[in-house]
Amino acid sequence: MHTLERILYYALLLGLLVYALNQVRKPTRWVGRLFLWMMNLSHSGLTDWGLQHVEVAKAFTILDVGCGGGRTIQKLAALAPEGTVCGVDYADGSVAASRAMNAQLIAAGRVEIKQASVSQLPFPADKFNLVTAVETQYYWPDPVQDMQEILRVLKPGGKLIVIAESYKKGAYNWLQAPVMKLVKSSNLDVDDHRQLFSAAGYTEIEIFEERTKGWFCGIGQKPLIEERKA
Repeated sequence: MHTLERILYYALLLGLLVYALNQVRKPTRWVGRLFLWMMNLSHSGLTDWGLQHVEVAKAFTILDVGCGGGRTIQKLAALAPEGTVCGVDYADGSVAASRAMNAQLIAAGRVEIKQASVSQLPFPADKFNLVTAVETQYYWPDPVQDMQEILRVLKPGGKLIVIAESYKKGAYNWLQAPVMKLVKSSNLDVDDHRQLFSAAGYTEIEIFEERTKGWFCGIGQKPLIEERKA
């Protein structure tokens, strides 16, 4: 292979890699379906593990931020059979895929999915018992302000749970960090996440790790009204 051909070959590979990474970050309506399907599969075990660390009552009102392909919404609806689940994602491809996967639950009035950013959630204050964020927090434009926006829509005593398998000092960060850098995403360690929860105004902060699999889970609670007055 001549030098020019080699340059073109590697440039093409790099272009395809960047395109694929952008599909993961913000899936399009058609090509993104494949990536969303793969993420639904690959994130399922991680999601199940993370949700074990938080109570999900039968009648909870829940929000899934960055709902992707909609599999987490499906899991949450099963855990809260007498409640409602809302999902938001800023990518139209993700919204379409989530709505397709949860079509029956939407028709039954148990699920609602909207296109929106975590920075400006289309919900009133004090609405949700629980907010989940699976493999999405490192894409948020302003993590502290965005977590404060989530805090706004949580009920007093409600919780935010952040679940991820890509974080600094995690088991596979040596491989994930260069990828995260390519898509201009944050790469925070456990202490960074703890400080993030605290800076955004959460209390009762808990951190869990499954070190062998490189999984992370962070939980914070919206202060009760009495705590905020004090």
